[in-house]
Amino acid sequence: MHEPETLGDVLAKRGVSRRGFLKYCATLASLMALPPSVAAQMADKLTRATRQSVIYLSFQECTGCLESLSRTHSPTLEGLLFDLISLDYQETLLAAAGHAAEEARANAMRANSGKFVLMVDGAIPLKDGGVYSTIAGRTNIEILKEAVPHAAAVIAVGTCSSFGGLPHANPNPTGAVSVGTLMEKGLIERKPLINVSGCPPIPVVISGVVAHFLTLGTLPELDGYGRPKVFFGDTIHDRCYRRPFYDQGKFAKTFDDEGARNGWCLYELGCKGPTTYNACATAKWNGGVSFPIESGHGCLGCSEPDFWDAGSFYAPLPAPRAPLSAAAGAAIAVGVAAGAAVGLAGLYKRKKAQQAHTKLTVDDLETEKKP
Repeated sequence: MHEPETLGDVLAKRGVSRRGFLKYCATLASLMALPPSVAAQMADKLTRATRQSVIYLSFQECTGCLESLSRTHSPTLEGLLFDLISLDYQETLLAAAGHAAEEARANAMRANSGKFVLMVDGAIPLKDGGVYSTIAGRTNIEILKEAVPHAAAVIAVGTCSSFGGLPHANPNPTGAVSVGTLMEKGLIERKPLINVSGCPPIPVVISGVVAHFLTLGTLPELDGYGRPKVFFGDTIHDRCYRRPFYDQGKFAKTFDDEGARNGWCLYELGCKGPTTYNACATAKWNGGVSFPIESGHGCLGCSEPDFWDAGSFYAPLPAPRAPLSAAAGAAIAVGVAAGAAVGLAGLYKRKKAQQAHTKLTVDDLETEKKP
């Protein structure tokens, strides 16, 4: 009987060198805010591991989350599919259809019981027995009751599966709920759950969470909504490049006025950045090219619970502060400028040190491997 193929075997067949794989692991470590030294541990563990079975279920959703995942850039979708994981079931990407597809899911669950990662995309309807979303004649809740008990962990992909999303918005005609709500109500078995919210989520956040579980075997630290803190620990407002204009009281009044053309803050046009926790301003989209605020549109708050029912997307949030006097404003401006200079200098030093540390780690490991 042949031993199961490990990731190391797959990499060797593809001509990937140990040095190249170490650099790849260093990228993952940086992505997840882990020390560069963790890269060596990740590489050693992964090369000995067999490919992780993943079952991806799609319920009340628009396929936007999967579209987002297909555009991830670090690691790439191809790397996730063919090197790190075995995507054993995903309706949109699966070559098989009908009974053959459902048989593939059942076989994968039996062969990897207690070990596979279950990814859930979309809300789950409960009204009228859940008849508003079915697969092969079975309701979403029925499929989850069968799959969750055999999963090692559950990843809710997108705001719909994390918080109910658009299907859950008033008047919620299908009785749509999130995966977490089902666990809280005891309708499905409790399992380690991580919410990767967003409508859709940032591609690199989805792949980063999967990579974290694959390499470390644990879930990352979570916030109060069950989201990974490394990606949802700061508001978009706190990391936004337009923040200095906010502090200076410079706001665009319309989407095509002089302020908008000069890149002023979009707060008064309804931007929900101050109340939205996500990595849009740092991870960005399309390979790190841009994000909605950078393209001229305010944040909609799509990674927060009930964002569809929170009010108009273009109504400003309550005023954050009383007007400042000219003297106070000048003093704050000086303080902000000084703080920014110090912060940028410190950031530059940390980045240089991190790069040197990462390179040293890779080089040293290569040296250790030489006879």
